[in-house]
Amino acid sequence: MFISMSTKPVRVLVLVCSTRPGALGPAVGRWLIDTIAPRATELGVELLPVTLGDLALPFLDEEEEPASGVYRHEHTKRWSAMVDAADGFIAVTPEYNYGMPAAFKNALDYLGREWAWKPMGFVSYGNTSAGTRSVQHAKQVVTTLRLVPLGATVALRIADTVDHGRLRPDAAREQAAVGVLDELVRLAHALRPMRERARSGSGEVPVPGAYVRPLTPDDAAEVLVLQRCCWVEEALANDTLAIPALEESLEQVRAWLATWQTTGLWRDGRLLGMVRTLRVDDDWHVGRLGVVPDLRGRGVGRWLLGEAEAAVDAGCRRIVLSTGARSQGNIRLYHAQGYRTESSDGATTSLTKPVPADGAVQVPGGEPAEAR
Repeated sequence: MFISMSTKPVRVLVLVCSTRPGALGPAVGRWLIDTIAPRATELGVELLPVTLGDLALPFLDEEEEPASGVYRHEHTKRWSAMVDAADGFIAVTPEYNYGMPAAFKNALDYLGREWAWKPMGFVSYGNTSAGTRSVQHAKQVVTTLRLVPLGATVALRIADTVDHGRLRPDAAREQAAVGVLDELVRLAHALRPMRERARSGSGEVPVPGAYVRPLTPDDAAEVLVLQRCCWVEEALANDTLAIPALEESLEQVRAWLATWQTTGLWRDGRLLGMVRTLRVDDDWHVGRLGVVPDLRGRGVGRWLLGEAEAAVDAGCRRIVLSTGARSQGNIRLYHAQGYRTESSDGATTSLTKPVPADGAVQVPGGEPAEAR
């Protein structure tokens, strides 16, 4: 059985593309959703039906090119928000004169970046060709928008599948529909790094091809793996496994991700490093500064610390972090970053750094390993 590769939910829009009164599209759309809904629940997929006729999109009426992302009309902004929030699409489309419906083409043409790096599956219906020529026409357009069409499809020949406006039960056809969803979910997860990279707008980062984005509770699994590999050295140096980063469960990680502001450095779906911050009274707490072992010594930790310090809230008087009391390498490195030892209880050493009156924290050279 296919298992989801991520704890993040997948949102799939089921697009019913015909706008003709009395069209078969709504019935096919209902059949599709009813058929794949149990599998969607297993995979953590949210299915959202969208009938293009209900969107009331006129023929493209924006003055700026869709690639600009500058939209004047409310109908465009609503459509943009729906597509932008989706991770993938299944188009339920008839065939009109060897092609896809004009309403489908128009809906695609309205937008640009919102489509990029998302999978699109097809359920077609028609007479002689079962709508397959519509799909071939659509694929030429969707690939130009950097959508990724699936190999798996469902093609319905009306005479063989429809009885009084309803689809006849057919186990093979239903299994094919589930196969479309399975492939779409696999691609949606595989393409997620491409979508995140395109949206991040990251400036200079210490690792080529990497990007930065905030971490959320949905990233708990990746954070847990990073903690387990990063804090082993501190456990060895301090001769103890009683380190929160090594003891936490998935749910505990999920809980603190909902409270702390956490920045993650990613590349190709791999979490390379992270740091979290939280304001407590007049202190700016920095913690869980970790970098994957194979990237140590390349300035990633120093860069992440700089990001954490640059985000300090106005009015904070000092930055606070801690590390193992016997983690002498970490302590020396934090001293090099301008921190001074505040206290030590034999197990943990706390370090602080004042925040200048103008809030501009200067980060000297050096490479911290981890901060609790």
